[in-house]
Amino acid sequence: MKLKKQVTVCGGAIFCVAVFSLYLMLDRVQHDPARRHSAGNFPRSQISVLQNRIEQLEQLLEENHQIISHIKDSVLELTDTGAISPSGHLPFRSANGSWVLPFDGRPTFLSVKPLDCQFALARRSQTDLQMLDVYSLLSFDNVDGGVWKQGFEITYEPNEWDDEPLQVFVVPHSHNDPGWIKTFDKYYNDQTQHIFNNMVVKLAEDPRRKFIWSEISFFAKWWESADVHKQEAMRKLILSGQLEMVTGGWVMTDEANAHYFAMIDQLIEGHQWLEKNLGVTPRSGWAVDPFGHSATMPYLLNRANISSMLIQRVHYSIKKHFAATRSLEFMWRQTWDIESGTDMFCHMMPFYSYDVPHTCGPDPKICCQFDFKRLPGSRVNCPWKVPPRAITDANVAERAGVLLDQYRKKSKLFRSKVLLVPLGDDFRYDKALEWDQQYFNYQKLFDYMNSHPEMHVKAQFATLTDYFNAVYKANGVAPGTRPPDYPVLSGDFFAYADREDHYWSGYYTSRPFYKNLDRVLESHLRGAEVLYSLAVAHARRAGLEGRYPVSDYSLLTDARRNIGLFQHHDAITGTAKEAVVIDYGNRSLNENFIQCVDPIFLLFLRYLVLFNPIEQERLCVVTLLVNSVRVRVLTEDGQTLPVQLSAQWVSAVEMSGEVYQSVRRKDDPQEVRVQIQFLTYGTRPSKDKSGAYLFLPDGNAKPYLQREAPAVRVVEGPLFAEVVAHYQHFQQTVRIHNVPGVEGLSLDITTMVDIRDQNNKELAMRLVTDIQSGDTFYTDLNGFQIQPRRYFQKLPLQANFYPMPAMAYIQDSQYRLTLHTAQALGVSSLASGQLEVILDRRLMQDDNRGLGQGLKDNKRTANRFRLLLERRSEETDKHPVDSRSVSFPSLLSHMTSTILNHDVLALPVLSRKHGVPPMRTFAPLAGTLPCDFHLLNLRSIQSLDTHSPSPYTALLLHRLGLDCGLEAQNPGFNCTTTQGQVSILT
Repeated sequence: MKLKKQVTVCGGAIFCVAVFSLYLMLDRVQHDPARRHSAGNFPRSQISVLQNRIEQLEQLLEENHQIISHIKDSVLELTDTGAISPSGHLPFRSANGSWVLPFDGRPTFLSVKPLDCQFALARRSQTDLQMLDVYSLLSFDNVDGGVWKQGFEITYEPNEWDDEPLQVFVVPHSHNDPGWIKTFDKYYNDQTQHIFNNMVVKLAEDPRRKFIWSEISFFAKWWESADVHKQEAMRKLILSGQLEMVTGGWVMTDEANAHYFAMIDQLIEGHQWLEKNLGVTPRSGWAVDPFGHSATMPYLLNRANISSMLIQRVHYSIKKHFAATRSLEFMWRQTWDIESGTDMFCHMMPFYSYDVPHTCGPDPKICCQFDFKRLPGSRVNCPWKVPPRAITDANVAERAGVLLDQYRKKSKLFRSKVLLVPLGDDFRYDKALEWDQQYFNYQKLFDYMNSHPEMHVKAQFATLTDYFNAVYKANGVAPGTRPPDYPVLSGDFFAYADREDHYWSGYYTSRPFYKNLDRVLESHLRGAEVLYSLAVAHARRAGLEGRYPVSDYSLLTDARRNIGLFQHHDAITGTAKEAVVIDYGNRSLNENFIQCVDPIFLLFLRYLVLFNPIEQERLCVVTLLVNSVRVRVLTEDGQTLPVQLSAQWVSAVEMSGEVYQSVRRKDDPQEVRVQIQFLTYGTRPSKDKSGAYLFLPDGNAKPYLQREAPAVRVVEGPLFAEVVAHYQHFQQTVRIHNVPGVEGLSLDITTMVDIRDQNNKELAMRLVTDIQSGDTFYTDLNGFQIQPRRYFQKLPLQANFYPMPAMAYIQDSQYRLTLHTAQALGVSSLASGQLEVILDRRLMQDDNRGLGQGLKDNKRTANRFRLLLERRSEETDKHPVDSRSVSFPSLLSHMTSTILNHDVLALPVLSRKHGVPPMRTFAPLAGTLPCDFHLLNLRSIQSLDTHSPSPYTALLLHRLGLDCGLEAQNPGFNCTTTQGQVSILT
């Protein structure tokens, strides 16, 4: 009764304070002399202010009502359960066996304004091409197209260019992977540095020569070692327009597995470097090698002031369809865009590859004859057995005619008479000889074409932006603007297939240990960025800037660049050589980091600083290793925190069948069947087998079997209860947190996988439910947005898998089940009510995509998930939930993803020889952000010397789109939305 009285008195006091505050505010409005004097003649601005204050009062009343209701419910719950501690200490068990914790019943509220829900419900602008509809339309039959095997025969009339000559822009390039077969440093030393050294000399020989470059990680390394004269020569080439920096990212990022935090961070790192050292900003995007393309990328490039982009690796059937309809150039619009503010002009390369044989036109046998690096005597030849011939006065007319025929045929696939012809390949132009071979021979061809008006062509070397500007000019529109009659597209380009049924859906999971490590390090980097920026700002404001170790900024820069390097499309994808993967790992995990996470160090720990890296208050369990069963945890002011020791097993029994059968929310009497099954895929017995890139299974998955039944252990305590199932090749832990708010509203699932004794096996986890999801499911793109998917029976099994960097869900008119993930993995829904995730892959052979290795360096890997079950509210359960091409997570789902990917950081404090180290709470923000905002990063900007921060800090905020049709749950903190308004106070 004493506890009940205390809570009731506290609630009454809050209510009295709220009422008295309202009285004072109203009294001030009534007795303000200025307001009385102008009564009856209010200006419109004052009326607007008054209306806003009335709305604020209504919100305060609503929030106070929620607080009082919550207090009342808590008191009744405590009374009903008989939760009276016999000793007065918490936690303790109540009469019904449940645990009572000191933070139970604390008042919180959730207030989401209706206007903040309207974005998800708004009608979207129509697009000409919606990729789900394109998939439904195509037959994916792979008919032989002749010389263009995956296309069709192209014809034209010779007089088509009589009135408007064909403009040909040949764009020399060299694609440099920052790690793949060789390490980053090995590639640089063997090849890339020579490309730059030759570039400075060879481009300067003729102002008509052009070149493009994209990987700033390599360029920055060369710049730092180049002398002043080379730097100045390179700067002159860039400022004159002969050399263009395209995209400008630290790497050419993967677009399937990479999280948008890291995609943006590596883009900022590259752009900041270019701005600081060269004073340039990229204008065009260039992505020729990522294995499929995400809709997130055009949005990020758009926000980086890039107006046009190019993509290459798209399913060959989609390329054929777009070529037949002359839709290879389009405005790429976000599916959630209400109007057209996210439109990005995009060029899709039409043929098989970005190498020279597949870029001049539809016939690779002819195009290869114009790759002059392959002249007789070279170590590189043409597979079609017809070598190039050096251009001479005797053959230039014939050779120009043959090449122009290919140019004309290719141009028939586009809507303008402006043609882009890339000229390059992997690590090209590393020898001075190739620069001469390509530029001299092509210039002879261009000179001949341009001097013969009857050919109706103007050909030249160009940069990527030169080409795009010519397209805009030909259509009479400004750069970045939609040309008349060009289609608008929404959706993405996964999964990618380059030939036959060879779908590149294996790399969504390949090397999951490193995918998981990458996400952990991203969270640590973000935490370090936020803490560093706040600490420096705090020191400056306190006049202590000289005492703060700003020299540590170089460590932050190194961390940014190492994590940025890992976003490369052969790094996070798991598609590099084993030695290269180790090199990536060594770069990311330096000696200092390893020491900080050493469990032995934590055994002797006495003091910790806990840092909550997210933008909201948080109530959660923090796990530490200790070497004693006598543990007491105190806050800085001496308050005792609840503790659970998990060394003692409650039970250990053997069970058979599925360990987990159903899930039920505490406030819902209806159970939803959720079985967790484990299965294995083999690889097909034919010549083509699964490898690092490809997923080529030998049929449907087979149930995972082992002779002995799994050992199952159950742990129960005041903070959490868990079930641990031990199998031969994995151990699964399902934990329920007894904590109010977000932490306690989902199942915490960890699957520790070890398949190192398997050959050509892939382990999958399948959720089988009674949710009537049909053939529709939803996956995220880069943790940034949701893309609806559909299972197509006409496609092979491997074509129905998609990347899942952060979440996937299925739903019907009553429930949504979301699987949140802390690492990128491949996911599908192969039947109604199912979600299936590939956990790890061990493959003994190469899949013939250039790597030359299988996947045999598996590690014991923890795959972490959160399983969230949500119920549709009564107001929305009658409406179809999959009738639109756009979908959004709920607010709770966003929060669940955030806590899963951003653990509380436990920072060890070394004990002093004498006394307690000074520890106090550091809360630099005056308040929390609205709960529909995510603080993506708070990034200190570099100064000119790169070793210290400038006075500027980049604040990156993401306002989240919300599906408000799912029943709201108490998040455990005061949560409000503000219609997009944010007040930044520190």
